[in-house]
Amino acid sequence: MSITTTTRWSRSDVPEEQTWDLTDLFPHEAAWVQELVNIQKAVSEVTDYKGKLNSDSATLLNALQTLEAFQQRVIRVAVYANLRSSADGSDPDNQRDSAKVSSAMASINAKLSFFQSELLTLSAETIEQFLNEQPELKTYQKMLEDLLEDKAHTLSPEMEETLAALSEVHNAPYMIYQRSKSADMEFESINNPDGVELPMSAALYEDRYEFSADTNTRRAAYDSFTKTLNQYKNTFAATYATEVTKQVTMSKLRNYDSVTDMLLAPQQVTKEMYHNQLDVIQKELAPHMRRFAKLKKEKLGLDEIRYCDLKAPLDPEFNPKSTYEDATATILEALKVMGPEYTEIMREGIANRWIDRSDNVGKANGAFCSSPYGIHPYILITWTDTMRGAFVLAHELGHAGHFYLAGKNQSLVNTRPSTYFIEAPSTLNELLLAEHLMKNTDDVRMKRWVITQLLGTYHHNFVTHLLEGEYQRRIYDLAEQGVPLTANVLCKEKQEALENFWGEEVTFDEGAGLTWMRQQHYYMGLYPYTYSAGLTVSTAVAQKIKNDGQSAVDSWLDVLRAGGTQKPLELIKQAGVDMSKPDAIKVAVHYVGSLVDELVKSYE
Repeated sequence: MSITTTTRWSRSDVPEEQTWDLTDLFPHEAAWVQELVNIQKAVSEVTDYKGKLNSDSATLLNALQTLEAFQQRVIRVAVYANLRSSADGSDPDNQRDSAKVSSAMASINAKLSFFQSELLTLSAETIEQFLNEQPELKTYQKMLEDLLEDKAHTLSPEMEETLAALSEVHNAPYMIYQRSKSADMEFESINNPDGVELPMSAALYEDRYEFSADTNTRRAAYDSFTKTLNQYKNTFAATYATEVTKQVTMSKLRNYDSVTDMLLAPQQVTKEMYHNQLDVIQKELAPHMRRFAKLKKEKLGLDEIRYCDLKAPLDPEFNPKSTYEDATATILEALKVMGPEYTEIMREGIANRWIDRSDNVGKANGAFCSSPYGIHPYILITWTDTMRGAFVLAHELGHAGHFYLAGKNQSLVNTRPSTYFIEAPSTLNELLLAEHLMKNTDDVRMKRWVITQLLGTYHHNFVTHLLEGEYQRRIYDLAEQGVPLTANVLCKEKQEALENFWGEEVTFDEGAGLTWMRQQHYYMGLYPYTYSAGLTVSTAVAQKIKNDGQSAVDSWLDVLRAGGTQKPLELIKQAGVDMSKPDAIKVAVHYVGSLVDELVKSYE
């Protein structure tokens, strides 16, 4: 089989309506180039406050307002470059501009490092006094209180400035991973059952072939995918090992008990909450998912269900297709329960090109939502004309609705809640879409399909990302013991985490162990496990909306508007859910079990 990517669009060939409109950020590239120059000069407006932050309350207020306005400009510059690179990471101009931004950010961060160091010299008493003198400072109260909590782990001003100056180097592992994945990796094309050659890419595998109804196509795509991953495993292992070593070293420098303590600190959750998610779900969900795998093996007529078959459709001949237009109309209908303000945000995003949905050479795979403050969110997705894509899009629109509401109701410093909560608004949209589809059909096969999509959501968040979290827990433990993180070690730990969960119901090949290479999340601290926390919350909230109606919706919208003004436990309690105990996790796992029960029963 030949290696080919030529049948995919080049970015310049993509129809405009399938791309996002970056003119909302900057009217043209020249304006972005100029603003990149301008912000590097404008940093002096903030550094003028160096040595003055603790002088009086009025100066502190002015300094914080100046910093916030400056950060808003910086965010727009960085997001513009990131979005262009995500749309086509193979474009040399986009690579150049990303490097320019990275270099500029390192310089700016170094110059601004004094800000946190000086704020940390303020005592709790002084902060309280300043808050009384300047009511407008209350906007920054949570930020100041959070800083005080970090005081014990902050280094000298000189050391903080040095570390900030090295941020470009510290971010290098993530940059190298992204660059290699988007610009260097090439995959052998595959043949469909009729012998027709099909293009192959990471995006096509994860968004289309992994869900293919044809076993031969699905397995051939997996073989092509893992063959390429295997060729890069040693380089990627060295890259990831560097990231982990950096984090372990930083945790020691900052006097944390462990790297886990350091990575959980910004999430503002306890170790108990973290371990609850990993332990309860792995133990109690595994039997349900193994039963689902067994059903799939039986109904697909497979001698064995391989790791690469787990996302195959249960009913291969029933795979609802959908145009992008029909899917977005269905999403809007499903989200009407959230009220007019929320659905109007969704409608505006769909109509005004907040969404980039093409498949072109160099485009980042997967999906994400980027939300630059003061503009609007941007969503990246690869649309493949299946109804499954509606669930992915609904998910990203959930992030968009959250940050749009937070941005409209909070200042920049208060828009972002803990990552522990971040996946709740997105997964709630998926659950609402499923509820809508179930209510509007009497077709048994359609109901089964919707249940399998729901199970796909739980598989994604309670299995795929959760086992990434389990893998991270293992890797950090090994790193702190001084074990070298070679490709063989990383593959072995990933393979074991997968096999322990799925047991003997699933057949594993060595390629399964390579799947630690698929996700960028490992370069984002302890992010993967938070998907399961978010879905735990959204499962409970979806039930409340179903039972309580408008009052539950109103409470949830208030939570979204609150942005990052509260710690996750308090924020989630505002929606009527307590995450300090494992009860909500057990309820969510039980709900997954009920879905499997319903599916099995439908075949009896």
